[in-house]
Amino acid sequence: MNTLHSQKHQETDKKQEEEEEEARYEWDFSLSTVVSSSSSSACDVVGAIEFDPTDNIVATAGISRKIRFYGLSSLLRTSAVTGGGGGVALVDQATACEYYICTPAKLSSLRWRSGSGGRVIGSGDYDGVVTEYDLEKRTPVFERDEHGGRRVWSVDYTRHGGSAAVGASGSDDGTMQVWDPRCPPEESIGVVRPAGICGSAVCCVEFDPSGRPAVAVGCADRRGYVYDMRKLVDPALTLEGHTKTVSYVRFLDGNTVVTSGTDGCLKLWSVEDGRVIRTYEGHVNTRNFVGLSVWRNGALFGCGSENNRVFVYDRRWRKPVWVDGFEPVGMNSGSDKRFVSNVCWRQSGVDQCTLVAGGSDGVLQVYVGKRKP
Repeated sequence: MNTLHSQKHQETDKKQEEEEEEARYEWDFSLSTVVSSSSSSACDVVGAIEFDPTDNIVATAGISRKIRFYGLSSLLRTSAVTGGGGGVALVDQATACEYYICTPAKLSSLRWRSGSGGRVIGSGDYDGVVTEYDLEKRTPVFERDEHGGRRVWSVDYTRHGGSAAVGASGSDDGTMQVWDPRCPPEESIGVVRPAGICGSAVCCVEFDPSGRPAVAVGCADRRGYVYDMRKLVDPALTLEGHTKTVSYVRFLDGNTVVTSGTDGCLKLWSVEDGRVIRTYEGHVNTRNFVGLSVWRNGALFGCGSENNRVFVYDRRWRKPVWVDGFEPVGMNSGSDKRFVSNVCWRQSGVDQCTLVAGGSDGVLQVYVGKRKP
């Protein structure tokens, strides 16, 4: 009886392994374009990458004190022309960048403001200021300085509500500030201190993109939190399981969120009861912000790594389904401390996807993926 049970158990394990191996090859990813950095420094960290609401413009920012804007179609067309349909295009940043806006401080976060028709982008900086820029005038039109000069790590806006979109920012001061961009900067909807009086840094804030009145927060106290926007006094859910700072929280759908920690793992959580559904491991992350982005149509997660590689995980499997390394480019190839610092999925598409990744040396790499028949 025990022998029969053991055989069935082994057969089940073998079937699961075969299924996991099959799932690893559902996508073909390839490097399309490399945008070299114009900086002579090996430290030109790309701290933020964002697609605009049309998914056609890519904005990047970091310690260069510039917000750069690229046309995705131009980057991909450059690849097709230069690579002859199968190669990788290498383009200079100055050539690829359509325009840029200079900022007074280093930036850690970007997000297009909902309801602005793609005209306004918000940023969070190292001086604790949230600034919105009008992209037609290319000038700042709104500033908030509610974090006492402490670094702002994350900025986000509700995706629905049109011009009534609400904004939020997370900072080293241990607070999440929630505000209405239509109101004077000194007015606030609410101030949330997830970690209480201990004041652990708020590293990430994200509103539920499906439109539910929820906002997720990642903190240096090793926890993630989900708040009901109608009652910001206490968290509706506390996510406990990481052993180090929770640097990112992303909604995958209405039922699950993904977190990333400097304990070197990602975790998928149920928002119904706060349980861990699955833990993902493979990338290296012990101290830096390496980015986390989810492609909701394909249920794929992308993140960077401190071994200078890009990792893609499928929500169904604990191990990465695809890994690619950043190659030395130009003058920045001498550093052995480079890492992939940010990633962002284009949300369009079902059977084809686009992932943009940025490195600590300012290099951008554009990947395209196609679902296998």
